[in-house]
Amino acid sequence: MNNSSTYYDVIIIGAGASGLYCALTAGRRGRRVLVLDHANKVGKKILMSGGGRCNFTNYFVEPEHFISSNSHFFKSALSRYPSWEFIAMVEQHNIAYHERDNGQLFCDDSAKDIVTMLLDECAAVGVQVRINTQIDKVETIEAPADKHNARFQLLTSKKLSKKDKQAALSATEANAAKPSQASYRCESLVVATGGLSIPTLGASGFGYELAQQFGHTLIATDASLVPFTFTDKTGELIRALAGISLPVIASNERISFKLPLLFTHRGLSGPSMLQLSNYWHTGETITIDLLPETDVTELLLARKKSHPKQLIRTVLAESTDNVLPKKLLAALQSHLWEDIKDTELANIKDERLIELGATLNGWQLKPSGTEGYRTAEVTRGGVKTNDISSKTMQSNLQDGLYFIGEVLDVTGWLGGYNFQWAWASGFVCGEVV
Repeated sequence: MNNSSTYYDVIIIGAGASGLYCALTAGRRGRRVLVLDHANKVGKKILMSGGGRCNFTNYFVEPEHFISSNSHFFKSALSRYPSWEFIAMVEQHNIAYHERDNGQLFCDDSAKDIVTMLLDECAAVGVQVRINTQIDKVETIEAPADKHNARFQLLTSKKLSKKDKQAALSATEANAAKPSQASYRCESLVVATGGLSIPTLGASGFGYELAQQFGHTLIATDASLVPFTFTDKTGELIRALAGISLPVIASNERISFKLPLLFTHRGLSGPSMLQLSNYWHTGETITIDLLPETDVTELLLARKKSHPKQLIRTVLAESTDNVLPKKLLAALQSHLWEDIKDTELANIKDERLIELGATLNGWQLKPSGTEGYRTAEVTRGGVKTNDISSKTMQSNLQDGLYFIGEVLDVTGWLGGYNFQWAWASGFVCGEVV
């Protein structure tokens, strides 16, 4: 055992939302805290969230806004650390913010304000944060050899940049390729490594590997809060409409969301699609009501009686206040009723109008997949929560080991809920480590 290890009461792996919040909470209790991260900057996901404005929480946080294989696990932390607590800290730091649809709160200026606030709070209580640090090994200490109640030892090395690696490779000395190593010991080890989403920001599966090292089970992970992709003719139709947005009801057998839809060059996005992706599995069909305020079948049959000479496109444009953009209406016409586009309603069979109405109010599509972790806002699945204490986030399999934030099998809706889970799980853990 390396006796030159530096001791900390708490070591947190991951300088993201949950890790930093846990650190400042533990630091306030007088604990000696070290935060380690392999990235070159702290809070990268915070910085890019909400288009750089950070949707840091939501006024309305309820259990139904979260999914997990254990639907009760997250309730304790969320009730003990409500969104009002975080909002109070934001106000204390004079960070201007505003509310958008459905209680979502964003910074007026920049997500940097949230990262600065967290780092200032950490610094105020003596928390040390080290970036560019790779964790090479984590092992338990069987019998503490000193006055500290150390349970874990971590072997770390400096994460080399591309430039450093090239310099090391070109150097003639054999030891030049060995990055400087450091060893740390701690009583409490907190895993706040996040999920697999957006690997360009440094996401990795390290937290999952660590969980398995200590006997934990994983719930299968998948990209979530992510746009859908399509192939074949549907994909061509969608790509041709890139940039068009409209309010829809998007649903599957489990849930529905009344939110905007956005056509893109890659598929379907927008809040409705991202939310639905939380509840979607490969191979499933999704349903989109393109005119949620209108019963299209009823409208077409009524117009056939009152205005028998009208065309379908005229009815849909006039009677829905042009909710369907002209380009979309034209594309749907060529896709769904090209053969009768110039036929008067009087000469179209009721069955065909009923079928068309049902399609516009329930357009069924089968995504070929999603854009994957590359653009996913979160990772669904993760460390199974049955072996984690919901009150402290401590492992039931290893004393002193804790898991918080996205690495756990807890996934929030779009709208600030995943950040609220990060703050809440970080808080309850920080209170006990």
